[in-house]
Amino acid sequence: MDSDLADFDTFEGPPDDFHMKIVDSRIKPTFELEAAELALGRGPVAGIDEAGRGPWAGPVVAAAVILDPDRIPAGIDDSKALDEDAREIVYRRIAESGAMIAVGVADVERIDRDNILNATYWAMTEAFQALGQRPRLALVDGNRGPRLPCEMRPIVKGDAKCLSIAAASIVAKVTRDRMMIVLEQEYPGYGFARHKGYGTPEHKDALQRLGVCPLHRRSFRPIQLALGLANDVA
Repeated sequence: MDSDLADFDTFEGPPDDFHMKIVDSRIKPTFELEAAELALGRGPVAGIDEAGRGPWAGPVVAAAVILDPDRIPAGIDDSKALDEDAREIVYRRIAESGAMIAVGVADVERIDRDNILNATYWAMTEAFQALGQRPRLALVDGNRGPRLPCEMRPIVKGDAKCLSIAAASIVAKVTRDRMMIVLEQEYPGYGFARHKGYGTPEHKDALQRLGVCPLHRRSFRPIQLALGLANDVA
């Protein structure tokens, strides 16, 4: 086991190895809710979150994570509060901590056919079903969630409140980012490895130069505009 995984309460290593964006007064996720449920005999408790609802291109990825309450890795936080290097480090810690991890991937075809919300719920359900152990409670980021064969509790800004959801947010984000880096090789020139399909100026410029590729979500208005299927009315 790596030295930075030996102690799950602290992070040991040069400061440059672990960068975290810190926002003053920001809520930090804890394991309090999960611990309370476990004390009532309502475990296992899974956290579920997604990555990639907003991009113009690529899949939406959901993750489900059941943390080992005795081996919670240090550094778990809302994935948006960590930079790419930090997410990779914490992802590895989660994977090597004994946590149960599963992912579900909804491709562009499903997104365009079912809409992004339904595709996201489908991916969440797939991740839940792929867990090696059936949870008794699923904590889902957001104000609602998919129908699951156990109690499902949506938590607004759950990735900033619950460690299990935060862990799922990291797993989903790292998994999707890795996919987009690989897909950049299949569809070069769009910059997918950098912007991960989000609507950046670089991505908009690439659409103007190269047109739409199979990775683009044709149900999204910016892509419909690029295809001439919608009018850009302010």
